[in-house]
Amino acid sequence: MLAAAIDPSDVRPVAPEALLLATRHLVDSGRGLAMLKGLSERELREVDAAVWDDLAGDPAERVATLLRLRCLIRVFGARRLANLFLQRGHSLIAPAVYVAARMRLNTQWGFSPLKFEHALQDLLAQAGEPADRAVPPMAA
Repeated sequence: MLAAAIDPSDVRPVAPEALLLATRHLVDSGRGLAMLKGLSERELREVDAAVWDDLAGDPAERVATLLRLRCLIRVFGARRLANLFLQRGHSLIAPAVYVAARMRLNTQWGFSPLKFEHALQDLLAQAGEPADRAVPPMAA
């Protein structure tokens, strides 16, 4: 029944607040660098279990949130996004969560690092971030 509610080729958007709750759990549980280091499958299951009861809404909404969290962690494996996270630190989490909550997501492929970076850069520009704090140019 639940499998029919989740389309892995197009995971529905979630409330940024729900995804922020999940990322806050990462930081509170000492896994604040998960976006840089990644998490093992065991650690991901622990996070899923810990966050499940804190998330409001129907089970399909909870699953969509946790899928988006996993893909958010994975997309920061891309060098440009990892470098941006190193440059900005935890202040990048909230804007990244907003992008991850809304961007189209296919669970097989995850978020496109390039599209994610562009959406994040656009969001930071809208927030009035100085140009030197935006995404660094690609190294030669």
